[in-house]
Amino acid sequence: MPELSDEQMAEFKEAFKRFDKDGEGKMPTKQLGTLMRSLGQNPSEADIRAMWELVDPSGNNTIDFPQFCNLMEEFMKDPYGSDDIKESFKVFDNQHNGYISAEQLRQSLTSQGDALTEDEIDELIREADIDGDGMIKYLDFVDRMMQ
Repeated sequence: MPELSDEQMAEFKEAFKRFDKDGEGKMPTKQLGTLMRSLGQNPSEADIRAMWELVDPSGNNTIDFPQFCNLMEEFMKDPYGSDDIKESFKVFDNQHNGYISAEQLRQSLTSQGDALTEDEIDELIREADIDGDGMIKYLDFVDRMMQ
């Protein structure tokens, strides 16, 4: 069984039951995204398709509770998609050396969905620019932010 807390397991079981219409311990894979979103997760359509292929290779269109818990545990390890975030920083890496300027990071942070205050951005840049040279190794920055 996955390394989920008892509280998480109870929450997942309760939510899973709402989708297990016939009480057989299975639910339709097509409702996986809806179930995950009801639990506060935000999987992309690509994430959901990949999960379907993982748990339903035979195409029976169902997922059972242990499979669901395993998926949730894996998904929750990287809920924001650190690989996707790292890829997005590559756009600013003009030299292709793994670094972006502090100003580029500021631009990126101010252009994202949830606006940060100037103080929050300044704090992030101070944390990211370890040696104070104005350049940020973005792969390490994302890893630190995801911890």
